[in-house]
Amino acid sequence: MQATSDADQTCGMSIAIDVVGGKWKMHLMWVLAEGPVRFGQIRRKLEGVSEKVLAENLRQLEAHGIVHRELYAEVPPRVEYSLTPLGEQLNRALAPLELWGDANRDALAPRLAATRV
Repeated sequence: MQATSDADQTCGMSIAIDVVGGKWKMHLMWVLAEGPVRFGQIRRKLEGVSEKVLAENLRQLEAHGIVHRELYAEVPPRVEYSLTPLGEQLNRALAPLELWGDANRDALAPRLAATRV
């Protein structure tokens, strides 16, 4: 008989939410889907995210194997971020969620605006 760990019993949805949960991670996935991008470019595309929060989210996605960080030995150093194959697979899995949001934008927009304070 084989022993099972807690991870074996965790719902797949819980695992996915652990990886992409939070305000910025799915937005990051969207930006990184366009191809390798530098930190400053990400900040410009994601209005409202602080450097600290962006760096933290990128580190977490990198730790989960979703994002690859490429450091180029240049002066000054250049760093590019991109999706790993696992990240590309996750991005494809998130595509239907984006389609759902697009299809229901008009119905949800007033409700979402009412809940934002």
